[in-house]
Amino acid sequence: MRRAAAILITALMLVLAGPVQTALARSMTDDGGRVVTVPDKVERVFAAGPPAAILLYTLAPDLLLGWPRENRAREKAFLAEPYASLPATGRIAGRGSSAGPETVLALKPDLILDVGATRGSFVDSADRTQQQTGIPYILLDGRYAAIPRTYRTLGALLGRADKAEELAGWAEAMLADIDRRLSTLPPDRRPRVYYGRGTDGLQTGLAGSINLEVLDRVGAVNAAAGAGAGGLAEVSLEQVLAWDPDVILTIDPNFHRRLGSDPRWQVLRAVREGRVYLSPRLPFGWVDFPPGVNRLIGARWLVSVLYPDLFPEDIRPIVRDFYQRFYHVTLSDARIGALLAVAEAGEVDP
Repeated sequence: MRRAAAILITALMLVLAGPVQTALARSMTDDGGRVVTVPDKVERVFAAGPPAAILLYTLAPDLLLGWPRENRAREKAFLAEPYASLPATGRIAGRGSSAGPETVLALKPDLILDVGATRGSFVDSADRTQQQTGIPYILLDGRYAAIPRTYRTLGALLGRADKAEELAGWAEAMLADIDRRLSTLPPDRRPRVYYGRGTDGLQTGLAGSINLEVLDRVGAVNAAAGAGAGGLAEVSLEQVLAWDPDVILTIDPNFHRRLGSDPRWQVLRAVREGRVYLSPRLPFGWVDFPPGVNRLIGARWLVSVLYPDLFPEDIRPIVRDFYQRFYHVTLSDARIGALLAVAEAGEVDP
């Protein structure tokens, strides 16, 4: 009798526990095609890399456990506290992985979020990490064109649909305005742009590189596209001289200064004509570094640089609006002016 009663009690407990467990979890298919069971309520999120951390900060900063690396003082000045000073948690995704399963488990996240490429090794890494930690790992599309949809997907997942719709709508409206104004631009007015990374400026993105998606969105032509397809690549100065781009764009102030002093670069038409631009990069790069949602403001800045006749209005109110909505800070006129002065004169960070 006692054994029968015990079996009955155990069975009853399992029946009662079943619906409760189901209510606390749900399944979703991420952008890698993976079916993942996630908690019904997510309160702690580990960002697998910089694009994921920035996306989460813009949408739900209170859920962010930390940054892939500690923010520098000049970066914190453009982010809201206490989130700007969250600790470094390391990264799982991309180059330089610095967070192992033990690190992730110690932080007790409800979810691991990754944003970027959604195929091949990135799917394998997501599966492996989820198996090692037992923590649901969501992989979302990090391509520029997917930004509005990615916001809406994450907003639904985190219960922040209203804020996600606000940010997705802002992105869609801004990009639609760019497309409308550029629709009449003849092919011969689309500049050939060389994007130089590193202190020597000889790393660039090839055709299809996620690092140069902004160029495609603003109607420019990647001068290095003919060198092949893929991601980032090292090129020679001789190749750049042969391309002789209309515009040179960089995020590295050392390379920007070199363009003004190195006679080997000064034979280029872009340098001679003063069409060399240093992208703003605080708190994150405007056109790259990393290739995340931080690039939204970069597209709007870049069209004002490349096509001042089509985009003649003052960009400062647009910058202020973006930083309020996405970075949760209100910038003074002086701070915005300092950001843009970096781009215009190649000065040090404000």
